[in-house]
Amino acid sequence: MTAALLVGLAFGAGVLLLVTGLRPTPVPLGQALADLDRRRPTGSAPAVARASWATRLLGEPWMGSGPGRRIVDGVATDLRLVGTSPAEHLAQRVAVALTGLLWAPATVAIMAAGGVRVPVELPLWCSVGLVPIGFLYPSLRLRSRAAARRRTFRHALSAFLDVVAVSLAGGRGVESALYDGVEAGQGWPFAELRQALLEARLHGEAPWAGLGRLGTDLGIAELRELAASAALAGSEGARVRASLSAKARAMRQRSLADVEAAAQSASERMSLPVVLLMLGFIAFLGFPALQQVLQGL
Repeated sequence: MTAALLVGLAFGAGVLLLVTGLRPTPVPLGQALADLDRRRPTGSAPAVARASWATRLLGEPWMGSGPGRRIVDGVATDLRLVGTSPAEHLAQRVAVALTGLLWAPATVAIMAAGGVRVPVELPLWCSVGLVPIGFLYPSLRLRSRAAARRRTFRHALSAFLDVVAVSLAGGRGVESALYDGVEAGQGWPFAELRQALLEARLHGEAPWAGLGRLGTDLGIAELRELAASAALAGSEGARVRASLSAKARAMRQRSLADVEAAAQSASERMSLPVVLLMLGFIAFLGFPALQQVLQGL
């Protein structure tokens, strides 16, 4: 019964993949036009290589479906920041979910070949529990990687703001100060900033428009605030050197607080194994006495 159920689930999943691949859901016109104008990853991550066979088999058939688009839209900012293609992310989720589905039956089959009999209900319930966990794990890992890259970008952004403030103090204009700031550093955050300013220049826009668009693409609120401050200075002539210096100082203090919180969290996690070891030791000592009391009853 369990084997037939697993075979039926696998067959149904295969039919669903085949149908969605042969007849994908039409992409809305607005989304298609937005995809044409979407910025491609530049220095935020290594260039995405040619799609592997797993991506073409497991990810691309889901790209045109409604559920696949909803999944990708929910993590589009993180994908943009990490440099992972939507099809690759979907392929990872499907692959890990299939691994969770087949791991328990494969293990039970190997044990059965060795002469160890296991109830059929055990692999069924393991598969039911591991499939959703496997499907969600790549998304959690993606968010963790994106959060780490955002911390790196904020650290570089604070240095960028310091250089811009120094340029403004030297009598440079806002636009000149922004270009001086992006040329002062190396690494993928400064490459992203340079690319944003270059695209704004090619489109005939103000440089802070490109910075604001980059902040939206990467999900970094501080960059959008910087774009708003620069736009205010460029259009109304407001004094922003002091505010930029204060913003850079606040970002460094926030980064320091995040590092201290991470260190304290790591220290607390180090005490967990000791607590578990003590609980196991107490259970080891108390189990014989508890067993004697229960047998006496």
